[in-house]
Amino acid sequence: MDMVYASLNRRTGVLGEPTNEVSEVLGVLWAHTTPEDGLEHASGRSEWDRVDLLICLLTLDPAAPGYLSVTHRADALLRRCHAASPLMRHRYLPPEAPTHPRR
Repeated sequence: MDMVYASLNRRTGVLGEPTNEVSEVLGVLWAHTTPEDGLEHASGRSEWDRVDLLICLLTLDPAAPGYLSVTHRADALLRRCHAASPLMRHRYLPPEAPTHPRR
């Protein structure tokens, strides 16, 4: 299992609801995952300006055709969630691009 730490930065002027913000984000994450993402577990915590996520994905063989790094798979999942969810688009800025190469 590979783990990725990611943050979604809150839009200016949008306040989080600490009692259910993390569960809402995790619900969106699970609703939009695909088997190719390899999502096994996710957890999070709400901060004053963002929500932090720990995303656990299946480890894939780097020699497999079409292999994407764990960082890029997590990024693709977060971008898909942001694009598909009005709540995510309203509350958070789009995810920042990963800094690691695709392989």
